[in-house]
Amino acid sequence: MDRFDHLEHLDKHLVEELAQVARETVRDELREQSRKRRRTAVLYAASGAAALYAGGAVALAVGLALAIGLPGWAAALITAALLGVVAYALRGAAHSGHGHDHHSAHRVLGGTAPGIPPSGLGMPYPPMPQTPPETPLGPDGPHHRA
Repeated sequence: MDRFDHLEHLDKHLVEELAQVARETVRDELREQSRKRRRTAVLYAASGAAALYAGGAVALAVGLALAIGLPGWAAALITAALLGVVAYALRGAAHSGHGHDHHSAHRVLGGTAPGIPPSGLGMPYPPMPQTPPETPLGPDGPHHRA
């Protein structure tokens, strides 16, 4: 038995080394993925800022065009109203993509479960039997056949 004691030490050392290598590999991979995602997020933020300024320039152009025939305050009011209508329409388009019925199907309201799971795979719960199962327990206790 004593000759295998040094193998136990080697096994522990090997496991520790493998765990360290796995941790370093995962850490490096996560670092690389986060670097890529950070770059993508910065580019999206920059494009959003540019789009915001472009929208502001368009709103200014519309207001100045309306100001040719109207007082400045009226042109600004009409431009603000137009932007409000566009924002409302965009919000409606965003909500129609999700659908309110789609979200309510995932919730159990009133104590009833959905007929099918949200994933569409199989049944969410085992089917309920039409009649209660017969139990071997009677008023006298369990019935044993001997």
